[in-house]
Amino acid sequence: MERISPQMLGLATSEMTLFSGRAAPEATGHAGAPPLRRLLRAATRWRWVLLGGVAAGALAGIALTLVMPRQYASTARMEISRETARVVKIDSVERDTSIGDQEFYQTQYGLLRTQVLAERVARDLGVVDDPAFFKLFGRRDLFQDGKADPTARAKRNEVAGKILLLHVGVAPVRGSSLVDIRAVTPDPVLSQKIAKAWSENYIASNLERRFDASSYARKFLEGRIEQLREKLEVSERDVVAYAAQQGIINLPSPIDPNTGGAAGGGGRSLLTDDLIALNSALEVATAERIVAESRLNEAKRPDASSIALGNDAIASMRQRRADAAAEYAKLMVQFRPDYPQAQALASQVQALDVSIAQEENRVRVSLRQAYESSVMRERSLLARVQDLKGGLTDLRRRSIQYNIYQREADTNRELYNALLQRYKEIGVAGGIENNNVAIVDPARLPDRPSSPKLLVNLVLAMLGGGLVGALIAAGLEQIDEGIADPADLEEKLGLPLLGVAPKTQLEDPLRALRDPRSKLVEAYLAVQANLELSTPQGAPRSLAVISTRPREGKSTTTVALAQSLARARRKVVLVDADLRSPSVHSAFGLKNGVGISNFLSGADDLDGALHKTEHEGLWVMTAGPQPPNAGDLLMGDRLGLLVKRLKERFDHVIVDSPPVIGLADAPLVAAAVDGVVYAVEARATPAGTVRTALSRLRTSQARVVGAVLTKFEAKKAGYGSDYGYDYDYGR
Repeated sequence: MERISPQMLGLATSEMTLFSGRAAPEATGHAGAPPLRRLLRAATRWRWVLLGGVAAGALAGIALTLVMPRQYASTARMEISRETARVVKIDSVERDTSIGDQEFYQTQYGLLRTQVLAERVARDLGVVDDPAFFKLFGRRDLFQDGKADPTARAKRNEVAGKILLLHVGVAPVRGSSLVDIRAVTPDPVLSQKIAKAWSENYIASNLERRFDASSYARKFLEGRIEQLREKLEVSERDVVAYAAQQGIINLPSPIDPNTGGAAGGGGRSLLTDDLIALNSALEVATAERIVAESRLNEAKRPDASSIALGNDAIASMRQRRADAAAEYAKLMVQFRPDYPQAQALASQVQALDVSIAQEENRVRVSLRQAYESSVMRERSLLARVQDLKGGLTDLRRRSIQYNIYQREADTNRELYNALLQRYKEIGVAGGIENNNVAIVDPARLPDRPSSPKLLVNLVLAMLGGGLVGALIAAGLEQIDEGIADPADLEEKLGLPLLGVAPKTQLEDPLRALRDPRSKLVEAYLAVQANLELSTPQGAPRSLAVISTRPREGKSTTTVALAQSLARARRKVVLVDADLRSPSVHSAFGLKNGVGISNFLSGADDLDGALHKTEHEGLWVMTAGPQPPNAGDLLMGDRLGLLVKRLKERFDHVIVDSPPVIGLADAPLVAAAVDGVVYAVEARATPAGTVRTALSRLRTSQARVVGAVLTKFEAKKAGYGSDYGYDYDYGR
């Protein structure tokens, strides 16, 4: 028996892969196409549903745009600074915010969206008592009770604030301290008024909050200052009363140039000043006594030269004695001591010596007196100092409680002065501090509507319509039981894919099989190649081609497989077992004379039932005369005997079987052959029906080799126009 060559087998397999977009399951192991590709194919299959949804959405968007009322938007831009400008170096009551303090801005954005601010704007614009305002927003019922009722007016104010909040948006400008206040209403003038009033009232409320914070701080400080003033008076009275009781007299401290008050709390006592003065005098007296004692000791020495040096009278007399002694010495050179002039000079020298001795003695007496006087003065001062020390010690003991009173008074005075200074600063800061919010771009009157926008509505409506269409297409895809994709054969039916047969433009697809270069022939060549790979021994010797329902391309598949195997130089016999609606004889231009029904009825002449065709190696056994009950003929053992005898004479036996649904013929035929090729028409037969048919075949122990997807249209399945043979025969 001749086999198909490896070159032809490889070519057929590659062509099948090109046509179906995927290799044979046994060769690749892939269960199906990638999810994205399957999604694109599903979108292509249901493209009219998707396009219909988009078109419906576009029409709805245009209709809604024409029906929707015109809205006008007006925007005011404000700058919210973190810190206010400082006119004086005085801290305000509110804390300063850091550069990264995002809580500050989030707080400001929240304050811009408060109900209180909205109601304030409503009162400022006067819309609370304006029926046209509530009529514009569909709230006419609020004026049924009249304007004079305070409760009704409060209710209108609340509702007006809620309406304004619904029509006012706060949009911070990214990366800056700017914020946009956008008002959108059907009235352009009202939109401008709302945006303007919203920004102005926010600035006013911000200033009021700052002033209220300063006012609260001032009131709080007033109460604390009054308490501290009373407490300071009590503590100062305690200090004075205790000082008078204990006889403590302190001198006031010097004025502190920084604070303008006393440098110390209670000053210095008189004993301290007296002790300082007497101690200084004692130091002076001690120094004088030391000097007097030194002079006296020096005067006691025999030479006592220092006395003469320090006394002008002694120095003068000693000078005169020296002059007289010098004259006397000169006379002694010429005269004798009894010379009268010499005697006079000698008497003068003696008189001067007596005077000098008397003067030195007087000086010594005065030095002694001075020394004794300095000693007495030193002793007196020392005694006084000792007395003052004792008095100061007693004063310190008595001043312990006094200092306690004094410290309490000083503390109260410092707190009082600090709070009083802060009270004055808050008063000044509250009056001169600038606002940290400013309008940088006021609201303008809009000259054109801001909504509805036809292009935006159209795009959104088309997207919505496309989404609805996609949901509908997804639902249809889920409930669609048709076999639209080659991968569905494996996913929905669990059958290996043998090949895909395209739908031909001719009314009779059998005519396309006559052209060996047609795409239909090429497709079944790929089916034959996969049949060769289906078993280790090659294609099954006996095959039955079965479909679920009539006109699914079963007979075309049978003829195509028989011709394809015959071209491979095999001896093939094609048996038409569809006794109810035979069609094989017409495909080859034969008469439906003696056929399989004769053999099943008991005739043994096979040669008379076999007809040679124009295709080399291909014989046909027609259906023969139509029996009254085909099921009875197929139910016996004659069909199995026929297949066995034909296998002895031919390489392959191809049986065209009746459809499965509604008949008992197909399971009987399937049980008599080695394998079954199942033909499924694309997008025609529900998968549930096919599964039921396959279940009947498996019950009869039939071996389904694989499936062929017939009448496949690549464009409808979502594969595009490039699906199929891009490399074709030249013409």
